[in-house]
Amino acid sequence: MKKIIISAVAKNGVIGRSNGKIPWHSKEEFQHFKNTTLGFPALMGRLTFGTLGKPLKGRLNIVITRNNKLSYDFTDLKIFNSLHSACSFCEKQNYDKIFIIGGAKIYGQAIKIADEMIISEMDFETDGDVFFPEIDENVWKIKTREKKDGFEVLFYVRENIEN
Repeated sequence: MKKIIISAVAKNGVIGRSNGKIPWHSKEEFQHFKNTTLGFPALMGRLTFGTLGKPLKGRLNIVITRNNKLSYDFTDLKIFNSLHSACSFCEKQNYDKIFIIGGAKIYGQAIKIADEMIISEMDFETDGDVFFPEIDENVWKIKTREKKDGFEVLFYVRENIEN
């Protein structure tokens, strides 16, 4: 099962604001996200899910939180207390791939275990206080690039690191 990080990132690394808002609106980038993730599990932190307010349609939504008492009244949503347990569940369900969709804390954990990343690099810098983790060029290599209107999609693969 491939673990794939997907995110839109401004040139200065900003992915959002602590109030839960994304500091830009790009219809084409949103469509890219939807088309890419549709039909596959979307793993996210509690704060990210809170900004959505409801599950993304056409995907199993998985919320990762340390709050054992958290519950939602949605059928297409599961809650796990760690990224590891969420990934194990998806592995047992025989998914070909899963998408890790944020936020910053989840990206920070996932970048250590992900197989691929799909990063929409926006064509601008913006104000914000939530950042994507640093991408180590010794670990991640750009496989392909796709230029879009207002952003470029970078497809990263993890380098095979020999011990």
